[in-house]
Amino acid sequence: MRPAAAYGITIFGASFWGLTGLFVQNLYAFGFSPLEVVTIRMSLSMILMFGIIGFIRPYLLKIHLRDLPYFIGLGVVSIALFNWCYFTVMEQSSLSVAVVLLYTSPVFVAVISRFVFQEPMTLNKIGAILLTMAGCSLVAGFFPLGSMNLTFSVLVFGLASGFFCALYSIIGKFVSRKYHSITITAYSMLCGGVFLLPVSGIENNLAPFAEPMAWIYAVGSVLVSTILAYVLYTAGLKYIESSHAAILATIEPIVGIMVGVMIFHDELTGWQTIGILLIFSSIILSVFSKKMKFRRRKRGKPPFHHHGDAM
Repeated sequence: MRPAAAYGITIFGASFWGLTGLFVQNLYAFGFSPLEVVTIRMSLSMILMFGIIGFIRPYLLKIHLRDLPYFIGLGVVSIALFNWCYFTVMEQSSLSVAVVLLYTSPVFVAVISRFVFQEPMTLNKIGAILLTMAGCSLVAGFFPLGSMNLTFSVLVFGLASGFFCALYSIIGKFVSRKYHSITITAYSMLCGGVFLLPVSGIENNLAPFAEPMAWIYAVGSVLVSTILAYVLYTAGLKYIESSHAAILATIEPIVGIMVGVMIFHDELTGWQTIGILLIFSSIILSVFSKKMKFRRRKRGKPPFHHHGDAM
């Protein structure tokens, strides 16, 4: 896969995450709690993926039992626990604070990748991370529109959401070398769904499912902002550094903001516009620096390889 294609599918995957609000906000209107929405998304994703894959390409469901801990880590820790911490911050503080603390994840990814994958901590990468954090702070309205007092629990849960989110790029990197992105997404959803079903209490709130529109929003969130998003992002992880993927994923809040402006008629302030430009700058800096690296290595060892792709 060409570098441009790898970066492109990663950005597209993260962009589909940004479309989550189109479906989730409507599910909240039916009386579902955030934890119940996460459970619905992961459980339906699990059922749809295993049903479709099992019928069309059953060989993609073959895994080694020794790799099961990776899928448990992705589904339970990187997706389920991340969402729980993220929604807890929203409940205790605000969406703005939640977004700012969540997007500390590129910092966690860069630091962990430095030790786990020996990815270099370059000046370009540091600059991209700083631009990302500054941009997200402006987009979320955290700065400079007023000071926000953070309690210790909000800070802990917020940083935990960023850490758990970062672990998807780290853990996913290990298994992306051995399995197809569809396989990884399917088993991640399976592990997360099995974990959430007994703890979410969704069985006590089944009445909204009597409404056809609830199913439409639920299935839409599953197909677009869950399955398609994770499949594309995980596919990109096979070919690019985890830290670069995490920086590219910050396209998500931009897409979310644009959906709010164009669909829900939210107002976009001047500071938010500057923040969006900073985030775009970080993505350009990340991709540009990597492109230069590829050119320097043109006569050497090819940077991209297939690692046991199931296709």
